[in-house]
Amino acid sequence: MMHSLPCMILRGGTSRGPFLRLDHLPDNQEGRREVLRKVMGSGHVLQIDGIGGGNSLTSKVALVGPSTHPEADVDYLFAQVGIEGDQVDFSPNCGNMLAAVGPYAIESGMIAANGDLTHLRIHNLNTRTLIDSLVPTPNGQVVYQGDTHISGVPGAGSAIKLGFLGAVGAKTGKLLPTGQVIDVIDGVEVTCLDSATPVVLIEGASLGWAGNEKPEEMDANLEAMARLEQIRLKAGKLMGMGDVSGSVLPKPVILSAPRTESGTLCTRYFVPHRCHAALAVTGAITLAVATSIEGSLAQRVAVEAGVLAPGALATQVQLEHPAGFLDVEVEHANNDPMTPSRVSLLRTARKIMSGEVFVDLPSSLAMPEHTLAPSSATVHYSKKCAVD
Repeated sequence: MMHSLPCMILRGGTSRGPFLRLDHLPDNQEGRREVLRKVMGSGHVLQIDGIGGGNSLTSKVALVGPSTHPEADVDYLFAQVGIEGDQVDFSPNCGNMLAAVGPYAIESGMIAANGDLTHLRIHNLNTRTLIDSLVPTPNGQVVYQGDTHISGVPGAGSAIKLGFLGAVGAKTGKLLPTGQVIDVIDGVEVTCLDSATPVVLIEGASLGWAGNEKPEEMDANLEAMARLEQIRLKAGKLMGMGDVSGSVLPKPVILSAPRTESGTLCTRYFVPHRCHAALAVTGAITLAVATSIEGSLAQRVAVEAGVLAPGALATQVQLEHPAGFLDVEVEHANNDPMTPSRVSLLRTARKIMSGEVFVDLPSSLAMPEHTLAPSSATVHYSKKCAVD
């Protein structure tokens, strides 16, 4: 049966994907997975039968609805949708897509614009965390044009400020899920950390990398990539996440000394079986928090590079990545590195299209009745064609 879903495609930060209303989909995860596979065209390298972009950064979906949290304005559920496979992962949050949640909520009428700068509080359902979003809305309209540049996106846009509140233990409930700052896995020192997302930090030299290689060069080093995956799988068990072979979490991050005068760390972020073309927002949040934690690999690299004094709090962190850099601001409660109270950064967003996406779904799938598309007219063509 053919269904039509109101849909808006937006770029959020360095990601892009469709934004749909939560109440237009089934109220269970398996039903949502089936719909999103159809929407995106999963099962083909080009996602030719859907609106996915054939890349992990453009095979993402944001589901948004009225908030179920008393302190938030909207709920946001993120889905990372498989391209050639049928996996739909609801475990991670995506901070880049998050940048467009506020604009979408306003554009779709869920939230009214309020003055020149509309403040929304977003409840992320993946991690049960709260994020403040400041969206420019002069004259009551979302404005996407501006002079803010972010690495990995051509041109400039209007700045959207995101503030992650109490970024500790998004998935495991602990900042240091293993109870230690340093663990050793397969003879390699790692820091297992969970702030806005669970990560495994590794110094590049430990796997034979300089740390500033291009993503395609890292992906092509099959031996190092295999070792990286084994470390990730074992780290997942140490972090209490169980068998993570079917999950994108935890994310491995390769660290090395910064290559620029203003940088704090040089980073390569994996998603998790390919190197990210830039840097995930949630990964950046976690790395910025890690830089202040005594004894962590992030702090060690920054101190040895001479960009951070031993024992100092890193409140302004610049993270180098393949497409440029990302600046993060960290506030700590009572100057305690283990209790980040707010972690903030700037992103941009752009509305690309608004309309309907059509999906053919089995009648057994419980979909809201109003999504049923009208029967398409059948066009009959004559077998004969007159030629003048």
